Amino acid sequence: MRKFVVLLLVFAALSVFGAVETMAQEVVKDATGFQMLKEKFIEGSWGFMSTVLICLILGLAFCIVRIITLNIASTNTDKLLARIDERLADGDVDGAMEICKSTPGPTASVLYEGLRQSSKGPEAVEKAIVSYGSVQMGLLERGLVWISLFIAIAPMLGFMGTVIGMIQAFDRIEEVGDLSPSVVAGGIKVALLTTVFGLIVAIVLQLFYNYIISKIDGIVNKMEDASIGLVDLMSKNNVFK
Repeated sequence: MRKFVVLLLVFAALSVFGAVETMAQEVVKDATGFQMLKEKFIEGSWGFMSTVLICLILGLAFCIVRIITLNIASTNTDKLLARIDERLADGDVDGAMEICKSTPGPTASVLYEGLRQSSKGPEAVEKAIVSYGSVQMGLLERGLVWISLFIAIAPMLGFMGTVIGMIQAFDRIEEVGDLSPSVVAGGIKVALLTTVFGLIVAIVLQLFYNYIISKIDGIVNKMEDASIGLVDLMSKNNVFK
C-alpha cells in the first residue's frame, strides 16, 4: 500500500512538472511571437501604423466600456419577478415599484414602467412595456456604431498604406532603373505589413463586437420574458380591476 502511495505521489509530481514545463514553453513561444509582432510593427510605415494603432486603442476602449455596462445591466429576472410576486400577492403595487426602482438594469426599468401603468389596464401596461423597452434597447446598443466604424476603417487604412507603399516601391524602381529584388523587397514588405496589422485590428474588434451583440441579445430576451411574466403576475394577483 505504501509503495502504491509513493508511486502515485511520484506520478503526480512528474505530471505537475510536465505541466509546468509545458506552460513555460508556451509562455516563451507567446513572448517570442509578441516580440516578432512588435518588431514587424516597428518595421512598418509609422504614418499608417500609428493610425491603425489608434483604431485599435479607441475600438478596445469602446468595447471595454460596453462590456462593463452590459455586465452591470444584467439582472437575475427570476429573482426579481419572485420579489415582485410577493408584493403583488399582498396588494402592494407601490412596494413592487420600489423593488424595480432599486434594482439596476434595463429589465427592472421596463417592469417599473409597466407597474406604473397598472391602474389603466393590461393594454396600457403592455404599451408602456413595449415603448420603454425600445428606449432601453437603444441605450444598450449605444456605442456599437463606433466599434463598427473602427472595424471598417482599420483594414481600409492598411490597404491604403499598402497601395502607397507599392507606389513608393515603383518610384524607387524608376529612380534606380533596375528591377532587382533588393530594390523593391523592402518597400513591398513595409507596404504589406500595414495590411496585415489592419486586418489583425479588424479581427480583434470583430470578436469583441460579436460578444457584445450576443450579450445584448441575451439581455433583450430576458427583458421580454420578464415583461410577459409581469403581465401574468399582475393578472394572477388581480391587479387589474
